[in-house]
Amino acid sequence: MPVPKRRTSKARKRKRRAHHALVPIRTVVCKKCGHPTLPHAVCSNCGTYRGRKILTVEEE
Repeated sequence: MPVPKRRTSKARKRKRRAHHALVPIRTVVCKKCGHPTLPHAVCSNCGTYRGRKILTVEEE
């Protein structure tokens, strides 16, 4: 099995891992209640999606 002849330098290793950074979760604001939700998903606070009532949410 092949083995590297030279040690991989820190710069080369870090260049390769440049795309491994964590990305924050993107959210959009619900047009009805203003609650932050995931895009293309039903709002968990009011139960609407694109202006239509989809779920019935129990209010506490």
